[in-house]
Amino acid sequence: MALFDQISKDIISAMKAKDKVRLEALRNVKKLFLEAKTAPGANDELSDADALKILSKLVKQGKDAAALFKEQGREDLATEELQQVTVFEEYLPKQMDEAELTEAIKAIITEVNATSAKDMGKVMGIATKQFAGRAEGKTISTIVKQLLG
Repeated sequence: MALFDQISKDIISAMKAKDKVRLEALRNVKKLFLEAKTAPGANDELSDADALKILSKLVKQGKDAAALFKEQGREDLATEELQQVTVFEEYLPKQMDEAELTEAIKAIITEVNATSAKDMGKVMGIATKQFAGRAEGKTISTIVKQLLG
């Protein structure tokens, strides 16, 4: 089942369960999915890869917003954001842990014969595509810098 269809089905389940947090989070996701489907050049289609990018972006934005709310002493809003992030993360593939990510990046470095920080762009290009939705770009970048630096 396509991710778009799964989200639509889960909205109905959330309505029946009267789960307000989940319902609001899923409606936000569906709204963004619909916008992506109707964007110029999308041909009224949304691939699961594009849907995962949208979800990853929502998770990152939610975590950033929660951190800001905590800085400003608004624990109530931070909690609300993090609850929605939890819902978004359910639809993402399992995140890679740091050890597994480091090993995979070492393989990419060997594959492209990267030897110094000058080759970071080559490695990052491949790594970000390969690990999309399974690791944050910031984490990938940090590991690549450590290995090439």
